[in-house]
Amino acid sequence: MTRADRWLLPEGVEELLPPQAQKLETLRREILDLYRSWGYEFVMTPLIEYLDSLLVGSSHDLDLHTFKLTDQLSGRMMGLRADITPQVARIDARNLHRNGPVRLCYADSVVHTRPQGLLTSRVPIRIGAELFGHQSVACDIELIALMARTLQVADAGPIHIVLGHVGIFRSLVAAAGLSKELETELFDAMQRKAYNDIDEWVDAQIANPNHAQMLRTLARLSGGREVLDQAREALAHAPPQVREALEEVVSIADALGQRLDPSISVGFDLSELRGYEYHTGIVFAAYTPQYGKAIARGGRYDDIGQVFGRARPASGFDADLKILTRLSAREMATGQRILAPASVDPALLAQIEALRDSGAIVITQLDETTVSEELLHELQCTHRIIAAPQGGWQLVALTSTTV
Repeated sequence: MTRADRWLLPEGVEELLPPQAQKLETLRREILDLYRSWGYEFVMTPLIEYLDSLLVGSSHDLDLHTFKLTDQLSGRMMGLRADITPQVARIDARNLHRNGPVRLCYADSVVHTRPQGLLTSRVPIRIGAELFGHQSVACDIELIALMARTLQVADAGPIHIVLGHVGIFRSLVAAAGLSKELETELFDAMQRKAYNDIDEWVDAQIANPNHAQMLRTLARLSGGREVLDQAREALAHAPPQVREALEEVVSIADALGQRLDPSISVGFDLSELRGYEYHTGIVFAAYTPQYGKAIARGGRYDDIGQVFGRARPASGFDADLKILTRLSAREMATGQRILAPASVDPALLAQIEALRDSGAIVITQLDETTVSEELLHELQCTHRIIAAPQGGWQLVALTSTTV
């Protein structure tokens, strides 16, 4: 890199300039206030820690996305967090010692070795909520409703929520007696929605015609509410665990019909296996036509705290605050921006403090040089404090010709 190139940032690493940074920070505060109003307590976790703790309950993909380095003090491997959920799970399992439901939330940066998609950041800011210690679908319903409110606060566009359940596929695979290797092959085909490949694979590998037909049908069970009726019919003779998982989806869908704003649509994809390695039940994601991937996602991941000495039911979701800021249609009110003269007059100082206490932005001149229109434009000032003819100080609104 030449001296002239030192301003360049690595690919997928970006700066946020004042307007965007202020918008992001405003959304961060409002969303965290939303979580607080629902009873979620804010936590802050370390950016770097030992790798064997950081990757608890995570997927192989998360391992690949985690920067790794050697701790110079202990010689142990450390990692820069690529996900905050395992850290929050540790807080519930090791530090809080509560028996009832625990609601925690967070908003902080993570670091990825590579972008997770086109135009995505390698340093996203994850904002999310986790609920520990409650087994029933009431937990998942609350979190999905809170995720929807998060996106409404951000004004991220029309919202479409998709529900799935990894337990359906997992139980059908177990009933078919597939080895881990064969399960992985079928999983890959399911993720690609490669229907012809799935049909050929199932016909070649599964002898039981009932199991084969249910897996073929599962791959195609995506769409609106009618999918649940189709699933009940297609999986009527499936193992009890499959039918129980399906009824969980049905009960959650019924409850969301009463909890969500009518403008939010809900769909279903019963072969959605994102997070299959660590999710244990319901999975959910939110989409908007303005963006080609999920803008928020979550699901149930029971017993993640077991390695920390305390297994608890758990469910949660998160979103990238940078993406929400980019999608947000909200115009952030700037309010009054006032330029005050360089003076130590007590009356002026008292007026400045009163204006700041009222929410106005007051910028004090650093010297008594003449104020130019260029300076007023750069500072985005809407008002000035000037000396009043009769003495004292007065606040005046600026026009394009005011100097």
